[in-house]
Amino acid sequence: MYKPLLSLIFLMTSCGGGGSSSSDEVTTIVPDNTNNNYSEICTDYQERILKCEFTHKGLDRYYYIQLAHPEAEGSSSLLFNLHGYNSSAIEQMNYTRFNDLANTKENNFILIHPQGAELNTILTYGSSHWNSGAWTVGSNVDDIGFIDTIIELVSQKYNLNQERIYSTGMSNGGFMSYHLACNLSSKIAAVASVTGSMSKETYEDCNPAHPTSIIQFHGTDDFTVPFDGNSRLGMRSINDVMDYWKSYNACDPDGVSIITDYFIEISVQHDTYLNCLNDVKVELYKIEGMGHRWPYKNLQGIGATEKIWEFINLYDINGMID
Repeated sequence: MYKPLLSLIFLMTSCGGGGSSSSDEVTTIVPDNTNNNYSEICTDYQERILKCEFTHKGLDRYYYIQLAHPEAEGSSSLLFNLHGYNSSAIEQMNYTRFNDLANTKENNFILIHPQGAELNTILTYGSSHWNSGAWTVGSNVDDIGFIDTIIELVSQKYNLNQERIYSTGMSNGGFMSYHLACNLSSKIAAVASVTGSMSKETYEDCNPAHPTSIIQFHGTDDFTVPFDGNSRLGMRSINDVMDYWKSYNACDPDGVSIITDYFIEISVQHDTYLNCLNDVKVELYKIEGMGHRWPYKNLQGIGATEKIWEFINLYDINGMID
C-alpha cells in the first residue's frame, strides 16, 4: 500500500508547467443545435483566444480556443493539446507554446486547450485529470464525450476540416490522446504523446477505425511514467505502445533508427516505422537522460512542439495527404 501511494503523489506533482494570464471579458452565449441540448458561454481571454464554458453530464467544463489566423484560407485543422495530471489548460498552453504555430495563416489550425475535471478518490481528491485508465481508473468522468462535444460545438461556429482533427498531450494528456485514438477514432486523424503512454485499459480495449499516425517523445530518465512501464499503476511500456501501433497499422516490423548526439550528455534515438497502411507512420523519439518533461530544442536538441506539428500536418483521417 505504501509504494503505490508514493507513486501517485509523485504523479500529482510532476505533470505541469507554465503560468497564467488574464484579460477583460466579453460574454457571448452560443446555443448548441445538436441533440445534446448544450449551450456554452465564451469570453475573451487574450487576442483571438476565448474561454468557453458549458455543462457536460452534470459537470461544469471549459476549454480555451485559439482561433485560426483571420487571413487563413479554407477550412481549418483542429489540434487538442491536453495537460498533464494535476495540471491545467493554461499551464499546458504556456509550457508547450503551440500558440505561435497557430498564429500563422500558413498553418491554418484551431488550437484547443481543454481543462480536465477533478478526480475525487480517496488518494487523489481534487486533482485535475483525464479519464484514461491506469491510476485514474476510479474516475466516472466522460472525457471522450467531453472532447466529442467540443468538436461538435466548434463545428457549428467555425469552418472546420472534419478530416484533420488531432490530439497531443503531456503525461496524462498523452495517455488521453491514445485513449481518443482508440475510442474516438472516427474523428481523430493522428496523435502525439509526450511523456505519456497507453494505460492497461486503453491497450487491452483499443478499437481504432482506421490506420492512425502516432508520434511519441519519451525520456529514459522518466520515473513518473517510466519508459519500461509500471504494471502496478497500469502503464504499458513505450515499446509495447510502439509494437501495438506498428502492428495495427501493418508497418514494417523493423524500423529505421537514427541516433544523434546533441549535447555532451544528451542523445536522441529517432525510430521510424514505414510502409504502413494508408502511408501512415509510427515514430518514437527516445531521449537519453531526459526526465518527465516537454522537450525543448535548446535543452534536449529537439523541440517537441515543432516536431509534432510537422508530423501530424502530413495526415488526415484517410492517411497521408497527397
